[in-house]
Amino acid sequence: MNGNLNNYSMYTLIAAAITMFSTLFLPWWGMKFFAPQYPEGLDIIVHPNTLKGDIDNINGLNHYIGMKNFSNDTFPELTYFPYLVIGFAVLLLIAAFLRKKAVLLGLIVIYAISGILGIWDMKRWLKDFGTNLDPSAPIDMEPFVPPVLGKNVIANFTTYSSFHIGGYLLGLVFILMIVAFFLSYKTKKKEQTL
Repeated sequence: MNGNLNNYSMYTLIAAAITMFSTLFLPWWGMKFFAPQYPEGLDIIVHPNTLKGDIDNINGLNHYIGMKNFSNDTFPELTYFPYLVIGFAVLLLIAAFLRKKAVLLGLIVIYAISGILGIWDMKRWLKDFGTNLDPSAPIDMEPFVPPVLGKNVIANFTTYSSFHIGGYLLGLVFILMIVAFFLSYKTKKKEQTL
C-alpha cells in the first residue's frame, strides 16, 4: 500500500484545518434551563475560551441549592482550549503537505482519544457540580448529575443539554480526517488496477 496521500486527501485535510480553526469563534456546548418562573429559559453556553449566557441568574439560583458558581475561573480548560485548537489545525495542515498516511493515521488516533477525554471531562465536571452541594444551603437538594446530552428534570427545572455548532464542527473535523484517509487509499488502489 502506497504511504502517500493524494491531492483529494490533501484538500480534504486543508478543509478540516479551516473547520477546526473556525470553531474558535463558535459555541461548542450548552445547557438551557426552563422553569415556570423562567418560561423563556436560561442559558449556559460554552465557547472554547469562555462561558456565556445567563450565568449570573443561574448562579443566583444555584446558591439556594448549594451548587458552586459557574465561571471561567471554575473551568481551567478554557484557558488552554484555544491553543489546542490552533495547534491541531496546524498539525492538520502539516499532515496535508507532508502527505503521509502514517502521519494522518496518528492524528486520527490522537483526535479520537482527545474527543473521548473531552466527553469524560464534561461528565466529571457535571458530576462535581451536581453532587458536591453545600449541605448548609437554604434548600436541601438530593445530589444529581445533569447529562452531557439530553433532558434532565430536577424539582421544577427542566434542563436540556446539547452540542452547539462548534461541537458539531469538531465532529465534522474527525469525519473529514477519516474521509481523507480512505479517499487516498481507494484512489491509489483504483490507479493500480488500471
